Amino acid sequence: MRVLILSSGEYGSRIVNHLATRGLSSSIVGLEEFQNNLPEFIDDLTEYMPENLPECDLIIAVGLFGDINLLISPIVTKTGAKSVIMPIHHPQQIPAGLKQEIKDSLQGATIVFPKPFCSLTAPGDKYIDQFVEKFGKPELEIEADAYIKTIKVKRGAPCGSTDFIAKKLVGVPVEEAEFEGGNKFHNYPCLASMNKDSATGDTIMHLAGYKTKEALKRALGFTYKSAVVDLEVCQGGGDCKHLCREVCPNVLSGDNTIYLRDDEKVDINPAQCGVCEICIPECPYGAIEIVEEKLSCQKE
Repeated sequence: MRVLILSSGEYGSRIVNHLATRGLSSSIVGLEEFQNNLPEFIDDLTEYMPENLPECDLIIAVGLFGDINLLISPIVTKTGAKSVIMPIHHPQQIPAGLKQEIKDSLQGATIVFPKPFCSLTAPGDKYIDQFVEKFGKPELEIEADAYIKTIKVKRGAPCGSTDFIAKKLVGVPVEEAEFEGGNKFHNYPCLASMNKDSATGDTIMHLAGYKTKEALKRALGFTYKSAVVDLEVCQGGGDCKHLCREVCPNVLSGDNTIYLRDDEKVDINPAQCGVCEICIPECPYGAIEIVEEKLSCQKE
């Protein structure tokens, strides 16, 4: 697989450095760096078009803001790329209208916009799926007794946070691992934005943190804190409009964190729950509460 990376700013540099040091360097056939202070709106993109672009299979565009992202279409045409990954780490990076314009401009190429990058899963595309074998939504394998003995990163966040956290959690008591993992996530630190994303109702940094904790919870097989639905109080299937699902940041990001049961009531997957508490005041029947006790999580 031949990979061309378009990068800008500190976020882009971090992604490039981690991908290169974690085994992708032999696949990278080109790296084009753009200024990080380009105007949001650009009338003439031709002056920014890179020269001597190599043929490639996959393009990864990281850290680019605004109209400069429209270069992806002519770059795809020039390089023959079949797949494109354009991760979103800031709410203003690629607005909905621009995103649609980019999608409409591509002919014969698959494009995905993971928000954040560490939410990326295999979409069924040859080259993106190959990338996701090592990078994307974190997946861990943990060996432990009362303490964490080893953590194997089966798939890591493209920024490198998963590898950093895995090293720091060795020797930590298992009951503290999930929450200490959250601390290490911020220590790294994550470079995703803390500005509220209107599409999900939460910050992209928080969404990234939820993915890290989900990986830990699944690898451990349990969590000690989650939102839980009282099914005797839940009125799903009656007058309930499932408002909890309409405000859950993970659901709005494409996950099935709050899911419908056969009886139209809802339940919450504790492995995916970010404990943001946004759903709690939205339930008109008061059926959701935060529970702090050991809850089983499906292992992967």
